[in-house]
Amino acid sequence: MSLHNIGPAKGSTSKRRRVGRGIGSGMGKTATRGTKGQKARRQIHPNFEGGQTPIQRRLPVKKGFRNINHKEFAIVNLDDLEKLFEEGAEVNPEVLLKSGIIPAGKDGVKVLGFGSISKKLKVTAHKFSKSAQAAIVKAKGEAIVL
Repeated sequence: MSLHNIGPAKGSTSKRRRVGRGIGSGMGKTATRGTKGQKARRQIHPNFEGGQTPIQRRLPVKKGFRNINHKEFAIVNLDDLEKLFEEGAEVNPEVLLKSGIIPAGKDGVKVLGFGSISKKLKVTAHKFSKSAQAAIVKAKGEAIVL
């Protein structure tokens, strides 16, 4: 065996198909496009759906836009704090995340005023609704904004 004898395995390579080179090419006069019709005569846009309304026109236009800098907050309600924490507890995002009340991957925590609170809690969060802040202060607790 020598270098000049080495070549591809038998049947592993084939000649490139030369389309549109006339009847003598072995591909016939229609160049593998069949007879007649739009596909035989010209190139068709890949999104063309045969006269059916294309998908980009069937779908509704999305209204408005979403700011790329928007922040998405995890939401905690007062009734959650009332149920899950003891009197005098310190509530912060780390504790909420560890206890499974809020999901990971949000930009912060916002406390909303749904429900009522009677326990004195020290709540630390990124945002508070006015009603939540008032309710926490009324229960002699603290609402600290990060």
